[in-house]
Amino acid sequence: MEIAVLFITFLVLLLIGLPIAFCLGIASLAYLLLSDISLTIIPQRMFSGIDVFVLLCIPGFVMAGNLMNVGNITQHIVRFSNALVGHIRGGLGLANVGGSMIFSGISGTAVADAASIGSVMIPGMARSGYDKPFAAAVTAASSTIGPIIPPSVPMIIVGSLSGISVGRMFLAGAIPGLLLGVAMMITVYWLAMRRGYPREKRATFKELLTEGRSAFWALLMTFIILYGIIGGLFTPTEASIVASLYALLIGTFVYKGINWSNLRGILSDTVLTSASLMLLVGLANLFGWILTSQQIPQLLADAILGFSDNPIVVILILNLILLFVGAFMETIAALIILFPALLGVATGIGMDPIHFGVMAVLNLMIGLTTPPVGVCLFVVSSIGKLPMLQVARAIIPFLICNLVVLMLVSFVPAISLWLPNLLMGE
Repeated sequence: MEIAVLFITFLVLLLIGLPIAFCLGIASLAYLLLSDISLTIIPQRMFSGIDVFVLLCIPGFVMAGNLMNVGNITQHIVRFSNALVGHIRGGLGLANVGGSMIFSGISGTAVADAASIGSVMIPGMARSGYDKPFAAAVTAASSTIGPIIPPSVPMIIVGSLSGISVGRMFLAGAIPGLLLGVAMMITVYWLAMRRGYPREKRATFKELLTEGRSAFWALLMTFIILYGIIGGLFTPTEASIVASLYALLIGTFVYKGINWSNLRGILSDTVLTSASLMLLVGLANLFGWILTSQQIPQLLADAILGFSDNPIVVILILNLILLFVGAFMETIAALIILFPALLGVATGIGMDPIHFGVMAVLNLMIGLTTPPVGVCLFVVSSIGKLPMLQVARAIIPFLICNLVVLMLVSFVPAISLWLPNLLMGE
């Protein structure tokens, strides 16, 4: 009965639109009130959920993303991407994807990517003759690259949950992220040719050099983060602080977008975002502990493996579960609740934990652009002042493209494992 109350309360609150953290917390409270467990377990489990050293990465990377966004880096990234590919048919759409691939090395979150790139590209593409739903769909779809190409907040969560090296997880996401970006560019080009979207004037060598120089500092930031972690110069947590200091200096003295008047707002946004994420992590850990204490993850694992022990079938089932959950639940909460249970299933059929980690994050990122609760769809709909249904229709070709990449990543482990094994050893 208590478990039934837990799930029913959670689903009802989720359907009426309550934030996911409160859905988890209130559902857990309802369960505890019906059981003999002391309510002191709430602060204990919440604290144990956030008392993980690697989670200090999150405020660091959130702050770095905010600093670079306010520091005018988004405009420089978009202009550089447009200089590279704007002369091709559908060039602004290609620049949109390329900008997201570069920005992903800064923000580490899909929603930040969608909001930052979308605020520049959606109005710009509409003015240049692109359908606004198409512009919004490209922005939403390409934002999912953010948490795949390092740094990645969801991958930090995976590391904290499983003990997997965050550095190896970052590296494992690089090739799948690039593959996702290339596949989206192919889709954009195909749609642009069919619909006759415009092309921009080819940039001169001087213009390309100028825009490349302006975007150099953003590209260098990603290199510093990855080289520092791989080379053993600093841990992922230290890398997030280095990234924040670097972003502060570049945003203040190079791009000149940061000053004392907006620094307070940047710090305030960082604190609020980080606090909301930590509250979500703590309450999701409480919810996950209840499920574990009732052996729900073990029952789920037994049910999946009891249905089939064929690795192909099991991987398809895991993908379906993650895609379904990702369409309704916030990424971090879904990882905390599901990842430990599904990791046991994945390793039971011989999957490498890092391979499964990348597959799980990619599934949940695709869920951010899947109706009815895809968060990135709401972000771009708001920016473009479009009905949600129009954007949902326009994103269908990109969902198909992303699912093809997901299948490749799921069934070809080398796509995820080759780079970390090459640079950090087996």
